[in-house]
Amino acid sequence: MISTLEIAIKAAIEGGKEILKVYHTHFSVEVKEDASPLTLADKKANAVITTFLNETDFPIISEENKQIDFSERRNWDTCWIVDPLDGTKEFVKRNGEFTVNIALVRAGKPILGVIYVPVSKELYFSAEGVTPSKKVTLSQDYSFSFILNHSTVLKPSEYIEPIVIVGSRSHLNQETQEYISEIEKQNTIEMVSKGSSLKFCLVAEGKAHLYPRFAPTMEWDTAAGQAICEAVGLSVIDQETQKPLRYNKENLLNPHFLVSAL
Repeated sequence: MISTLEIAIKAAIEGGKEILKVYHTHFSVEVKEDASPLTLADKKANAVITTFLNETDFPIISEENKQIDFSERRNWDTCWIVDPLDGTKEFVKRNGEFTVNIALVRAGKPILGVIYVPVSKELYFSAEGVTPSKKVTLSQDYSFSFILNHSTVLKPSEYIEPIVIVGSRSHLNQETQEYISEIEKQNTIEMVSKGSSLKFCLVAEGKAHLYPRFAPTMEWDTAAGQAICEAVGLSVIDQETQKPLRYNKENLLNPHFLVSAL
């Protein structure tokens, strides 16, 4: 697993470099079938990440190659789930709140997660049986052993007011607002807006208590963040079943979920 983690980290960092090359240009934006934006950065990052992950024997589910039929995927015990650029809207707005998400899933459960923030060069990662969830800021190209040995272990927050609730910059719907209002009846709250999988990271590292997501997301939006949260003892809970989210499902759309440190 340690070599698998090294490959995933390298893939995320190199994918991030490709994203920044485009970020610093006057890039154009396409509109995908689901009306979300797609840039050259998505495509370039996906190509680089795929090259790295192909060094392993595990197939890849990616936002950019999601057409693989379930009749084939159902036989995959272990697979990668990748979003080469999570937060394309944040990328287009140039606010820096976009990430590279890479997760390894076994039997429907994320067992390895890597989230890289190209602009800030912050790297979050975890791998079952290898390392707890950790964070490091990469001011230059460091070796894998340096990253492992100089990163900080993440720790969720204790219950202390104000209750910090993190939400999406782009998707704060009525159901989420109603949930927040219920919390506010009993507690002092503080709202934090973040794009991309950074919301998972904020809860995992103790900068937020709750992340309610009662709007559509796809498996590649959440798998890496779930691995990192679960490795610090948190759960990413399906609001219908009250069980952790599962992956490589027939329908890659996630149910509504809640990440809670309370």
